[in-house]
Amino acid sequence: MSTWSYSFKFNGLKWLSCQLHSKPSSWWTGGSQEPTQPGGAARRGLHFFPSSPFLVPSRRSRRLVDAAASAPVPDSPPRPAPPATKSKQPQSYQATKYNLTLPFHPSPFHPPTSRAPSPHVAGASAAAAAAAASSKSLRASPLLSPAERFMRGSRMNPGDCRMRSTMSIAIVMGLCCFFYILGAWQKSGTGRGDSIALRVTKETDCTILPNLHFETHHSLGGVNPLVMTNKVFESCHIRYSYYTPCQDQNRAMTFPRENMIYRERHCPAESEKLRCLIPAPKGYVTPFPWPKSRDYVPYANAPYKNLTVEKAVQNWVQFEGDVFRFPGGGTMFPNGANAYIDELASVIPFADGTIRTALDTGCGVASWGAYLMDRSVLTMSFAPRDSHEAQVQFALERGVPAVIGVLGTIKLPYPSGSFDMAHCSRCLIPWSSSDGMHMFEVDRVLRPGGYWVLSGPPINWKTHYQTWKRTKEDSEAEQEQNAIENIAEMLCWDKIYEKGDTVIWQKKADSNECHNKNGRASKTCKIEDADDVWYKKMEDCITPFPKEAQLQKFPERLFATPPRILQGHTSGVTEEIYEQDKKLWEKHVNTYKRINKLIGSSRYRNIMDMNAGLGSFAAVLDSPISWVMNVVPTISKKNTLGVIYERGLIGIYHDWCEAFSTYPRTYDLIHANGLFSLYQNKCDIEDILLEMDRILRPEGAVILRDNVEVLNKVRRAVMGMRWKSKLLDHEDGPHIPEKILVSVKKYWVGSDKENSS
Repeated sequence: MSTWSYSFKFNGLKWLSCQLHSKPSSWWTGGSQEPTQPGGAARRGLHFFPSSPFLVPSRRSRRLVDAAASAPVPDSPPRPAPPATKSKQPQSYQATKYNLTLPFHPSPFHPPTSRAPSPHVAGASAAAAAAAASSKSLRASPLLSPAERFMRGSRMNPGDCRMRSTMSIAIVMGLCCFFYILGAWQKSGTGRGDSIALRVTKETDCTILPNLHFETHHSLGGVNPLVMTNKVFESCHIRYSYYTPCQDQNRAMTFPRENMIYRERHCPAESEKLRCLIPAPKGYVTPFPWPKSRDYVPYANAPYKNLTVEKAVQNWVQFEGDVFRFPGGGTMFPNGANAYIDELASVIPFADGTIRTALDTGCGVASWGAYLMDRSVLTMSFAPRDSHEAQVQFALERGVPAVIGVLGTIKLPYPSGSFDMAHCSRCLIPWSSSDGMHMFEVDRVLRPGGYWVLSGPPINWKTHYQTWKRTKEDSEAEQEQNAIENIAEMLCWDKIYEKGDTVIWQKKADSNECHNKNGRASKTCKIEDADDVWYKKMEDCITPFPKEAQLQKFPERLFATPPRILQGHTSGVTEEIYEQDKKLWEKHVNTYKRINKLIGSSRYRNIMDMNAGLGSFAAVLDSPISWVMNVVPTISKKNTLGVIYERGLIGIYHDWCEAFSTYPRTYDLIHANGLFSLYQNKCDIEDILLEMDRILRPEGAVILRDNVEVLNKVRRAVMGMRWKSKLLDHEDGPHIPEKILVSVKKYWVGSDKENSS
């Protein structure tokens, strides 16, 4: 094989290098012919290598070759042909500048001629023709993919590429500007078509379409969340329909009766817990909506007639047909709660929003708190589970806030300075016993400037001594009333009203200064945290309350910054955090309302927030047709219940490893934010869920917001609890690890055949 090399220059620059290969025809056919004619194998063996990164000559390079075709090619002596070889491997050619070697294959578009190739070059025209043939052969080579051939072809003309690049940039910029202007126009809503689209979007309810799939793409441990094996919880026996674990009557009788210890919380041991579903009684129905529920309760929901007989004269409750009717009377207000409240309103400013939160000790069926709601006052009512049986259950069935509780030896589960008003209407609490310990506890939870109302024994004992089965000479009642008045004076309470059976005291606004002036500093409690009350013993000492900024009146106080935050008394909470929390929960509640259209309606009257935080969930939901029990877990890092009360809301401390102090089926809607993450490794998730099921009414709703891994565990459990549930993405998108689990408890009632698991 003979080889000649040529270089072509243009304007002093080297544009093209070429090599001329002369091969025997046997390379093609295995024959031997004379290589005499130009344009034979010699032409097919001519290949060009531009002095640029491109491997295929451009048209401009080929024009340079044609221009140089007129120059004679010098003759060279023939070179001997290479020795015959049996190798079938393709031969190679090499680019002089880039030292790049590529395999050479014959072009399928130029079949071999019948003549043998010549070892000499016939002329420059043969070289040019060979270059074109070789370029075409290289492009069509079977070793090159279509994409490679396209890329090589697209690089053959740098000038064209530059022109196309400029045009592409101009086109892209033009499109960007066009769509930016179009988007701005659409967002403005000025276009007729766009305004129609906006109206249709607002009027269209996309959340109720049954074919939408809201399942998230997360699963736990590689398990498909749509197909999960779960534990099935059995129903408890029907005799547990009204079971209250921490106020169980049988267990209570094992504790001493002194100071009502046996009526306090006594929760079952781990081995005694019922891990089954508390059934609803036969005939259970959804309570009436508010305000009808204030006056009527279905008999099947609380089938206890004892109070209709025992309190018949006092107008507590009457049985009519298949419902209980509540006339609104009480022991000390048989003519109705409204008339009684009107009497109190002559002294206590209910109308201007000064009084928002009230505490009713020994509430009965909570008629006082029920009628105070008409005056925008939220009352926390409590009474023990005693011989009156279901007085707190009646209160909750009526839609009035209430818990099972008693003034015994343990502090009330409320922060210091919580209530604007406290009330006792013949509550039968021995106020003067134990050195006035119970009055000291009322003083602790009463806000400076707050009111305490006491009606009934021992007030006005001279008038009622015969009714109380005492003689006129019996000095015990007189001594008791005098003792109460002395303790009230020690607490710096001013008596501002006394008429008939009712006395009203007002706590001084500067009670701390009063205590110091009167030399009562020795009676001040030596405690670091006055709000640390869970299972703490009562003390017969005065709890100091820090001086705070003036509390605004309701409803302004609902969203105003609470004094505890303004003065830095709530650790870890600043004004900025408080404002951000308000905005965040406005967004969250709007999301809940899109998911469940019944939120905000009379369908959900009794609502519980199991991890209330700053109370913003309840604040956004605030409405005359519903109320929220804000629960602050005792293990929470931030003690925010005092802030909740300063906002004009009510709540309670509780540890969710234990049962809540309420009857079964007392809440319509339960909300929990981050609760299960908080209680991880603290207690069993199943125990918390079973307690939620106990206090949730049939067909009630649950909204859980938590991390997706935690909610997957929760979802596995609730699938065996007769709940329907759906896991939804965060409102900000599916990439947020926080998710929402929405559940609805199915309607079912118990039977005698079902036993405890």
